[in-house]
Amino acid sequence: MLSNLDDDLVEKVKTRGIFDRIAQQEWEEKNLSFYATKSSNTRGREKYEEPCPLRTEFQRDRDRIIHSKSFRRLKHKTQVFIAPFGDHYRTRLTHTLEVSQIARTISRALRLNEDLTEAIALGHDLGHTPFGHTGEEALNKVYPGGFRHNEQSLRVVEKLEGEGGLNLTWEVKDGILNHSQEGEKILSKNARNAPHTLEAEVVKIADPLAYVNHDIDDAIRAKLISEKDLPSCSVKILGKNSRERINTMVKDVVFNSQDKPHLEMSTPVLEAFNELRDFMYREVYQKKVLVNEIKKASRIVINLYQFYLRHPQFIPPFFKEIAKEEGIERAVVDYIAGMTDRYALNEFEKYFIPKEWG
Repeated sequence: MLSNLDDDLVEKVKTRGIFDRIAQQEWEEKNLSFYATKSSNTRGREKYEEPCPLRTEFQRDRDRIIHSKSFRRLKHKTQVFIAPFGDHYRTRLTHTLEVSQIARTISRALRLNEDLTEAIALGHDLGHTPFGHTGEEALNKVYPGGFRHNEQSLRVVEKLEGEGGLNLTWEVKDGILNHSQEGEKILSKNARNAPHTLEAEVVKIADPLAYVNHDIDDAIRAKLISEKDLPSCSVKILGKNSRERINTMVKDVVFNSQDKPHLEMSTPVLEAFNELRDFMYREVYQKKVLVNEIKKASRIVINLYQFYLRHPQFIPPFFKEIAKEEGIERAVVDYIAGMTDRYALNEFEKYFIPKEWG
């Protein structure tokens, strides 16, 4: 890494006109919005590290998240459709990338810190369970301390990933922790987990903008709904397809939030989006065909949790160390939350499904 270069070499890098960390920080001060979070003003990391000559602190955080094992595992974690048979259904990873794309577009248009926005977006779901929100609800039901994926995402970057965590900046961790809507309407004035930067607000609104629209696309592909089933008022205001709807909402956020300390949307667009989201919860997320699969997935997670509590010898050594420090329940939750769908299915089959013999 270039962070280990000696002072003379660092000075040579600067004099060549390279857009290094110092130059980027100066550019941020001159060009970003008054409300943007400048990387030179970060509250820093829990453990001090020498700055990188080339990358800002938020760029380093983004890179650490992308290179983490937790990020790679997102490709095999459910978004909505559990163990889908098609190749084109969204996964937790593709959802994360779509959130990042939407968030970066908004952030750049508003002259916010795009690197901070991207780091938060890429890390916001690192703690998500196998089988999507079904796994989250199952662990929340059985674990005495309760389980919320945003808190688990923070735990991943602070403790579970790498050697004692990724040591991310305070701003990125704040955005990861406070991205979740927790069932609230977007841009709620009474949000319980309000983030402390405008970049984190961008991710918080980009998340539902992404999942509602790509879940509509997947639900239509699965023939659970058709385009004509969508609320006509929402379609008229937002657009007839995913591309038009995202374009409408992103532009609305940008045009109504320019030079303001918080994000805003126009009333018609906000109401149309909330109507669309309510429709998805009613007609897709709670659809009987999905509910049956949800029950199966929930039983898998709960049975695995109870099994590992009774047989802690079967959890990996890393989690046995956590059990010594924080108790077996915490260790088992961490282990299961990190599983991909197929890993959880294989573990369930290993311990609960009879095998042929003789």
